[in-house]
Amino acid sequence: MSQLTLSEIFIYPIKSLGGISLHKASVLPKGLQHDRRWMLIDNGGVAMTQRDYPEMALFKVSLREADISVDYAKGEKVLSSTGFNISDATSNMGIRANVWGDLVEVVEIHPQVSKWFSHHLGTTCRLVAFPENNPRPVDPRYRVGNDHVSLADAYPFLLIGRSSLDDLNKRLAAPVPMNRFRPNFVFTGGDAFEEDHWTNLLIGNVPFRAVKKSARCTLITVDQDTGQKGAEPLRTLSTFRKTNNKVFFGQNLVALEVGEVALGDLLIPG
Repeated sequence: MSQLTLSEIFIYPIKSLGGISLHKASVLPKGLQHDRRWMLIDNGGVAMTQRDYPEMALFKVSLREADISVDYAKGEKVLSSTGFNISDATSNMGIRANVWGDLVEVVEIHPQVSKWFSHHLGTTCRLVAFPENNPRPVDPRYRVGNDHVSLADAYPFLLIGRSSLDDLNKRLAAPVPMNRFRPNFVFTGGDAFEEDHWTNLLIGNVPFRAVKKSARCTLITVDQDTGQKGAEPLRTLSTFRKTNNKVFFGQNLVALEVGEVALGDLLIPG
């Protein structure tokens, strides 16, 4: 059995916007620190994602100390920028928002930041923050303990093996990059899709539990550089990764302890 090594770490501070590659990250109960603690909501308070707004891929996010910057870019050209401090919020008045059927309490960052996003997306929306202490329990069918999740679709962490992507890309006319799948952890070594069969997992010194294979949707058909939708790789995945009418790629995790992970950490499944 080949050595399994953590090769990439990603966070996506604002749900469905561009990700940030890290050398190390803090593992918290709801997910990696700063991962999906903010999101855009529409007039009805519903979370906005690339499924319905693929142009959200054009917003690139960066994090420096306590400040988050967002660039609206087409290709290499940055057309406009905004930003905020991670502690920013206009008031303590909560807003009820809907994330895939889960009702959560959030707070707006700033009306001017919301206006900036509304202008570039061509629809009224608000940028909101999800305070760390606000609850959002993981689906009870897959909880290990009292697990909670941030504004990610359903689970705190997503893991994908590089071998799994390599296997998929061999089947595609044009290969796709890992950013189509928005993982938190990417590892090298091992066989394609072996993460499907894991239960317990140690990354460095932090223990995790694998709870459910990740069901994929049309978001993975959005080119993260252009914001354009296509048919792949969902079409090809559906030919060999479909079970009960769902297409799976990647493994969802919950953390059994808090800690820190870093590139080069060994993965030990059990």
